[in-house]
Amino acid sequence: MDTIVLVHGLWRTHLSFLMPYLRLPREGYKPVGIRYPARTRPLDDLAQHVAARLPRPATGRVHFLTHSLGGLVVRRLLRDHRPPNLGRVVMLSPPNQGSQLARRLQHSRFFQVAAGPVGLNLASDAAMLNDLLGPVDYELGVIVGSVTRGLGCSMIEGPSDGRVSVEEARVDGMLDFLVVRCGHILIMNNAGVLDQAVHFFRHGAFRHEAAGAEAPASTGPLTRRG
Repeated sequence: MDTIVLVHGLWRTHLSFLMPYLRLPREGYKPVGIRYPARTRPLDDLAQHVAARLPRPATGRVHFLTHSLGGLVVRRLLRDHRPPNLGRVVMLSPPNQGSQLARRLQHSRFFQVAAGPVGLNLASDAAMLNDLLGPVDYELGVIVGSVTRGLGCSMIEGPSDGRVSVEEARVDGMLDFLVVRCGHILIMNNAGVLDQAVHFFRHGAFRHEAAGAEAPASTGPLTRRG
């Protein structure tokens, strides 16, 4: 049986993946949530923390399903601690190009306390962040929302899910990209999003033709390596 490692975002825990815990076993996967101290360490330390707790299944592949900051943690992890039986990765609303919100708030004492050291990583520009995280040379699918909610919306340029803009979610090397009608906070528990994630784990692509009303915009599949 393949394992899917669930990696949560900032200010969340592994328990935020309620629906994946219920849904994935019915699809033939074993979900494993890993909690990490997002507010107390920088990205490289967080990646080491998660890497040390990765499951070591005797058979099957290890996939990753991430939310928000969790996507950056896994990118760093896969640079330095890649499992030999790595499968596919699905990132939900990842700030792959850094965060406009973090850059605007980085000098705020409240943000510095609330986000901790990783806030500086999030405030990095895309080039600095990509140097830290390394290239995407594995099978990656990215899903981001377009339903804008939250107090920070006015600080984000372009379409966003209220925390991460559509453009910030993109990263060179991804196999597929999908924009869905969903907000940032609950995207990991959206039934349609989970349908798409499961399809990617099985086939390495999203079902763009099945996204329907949930996907007002999408780039379509990108050029595949190999």
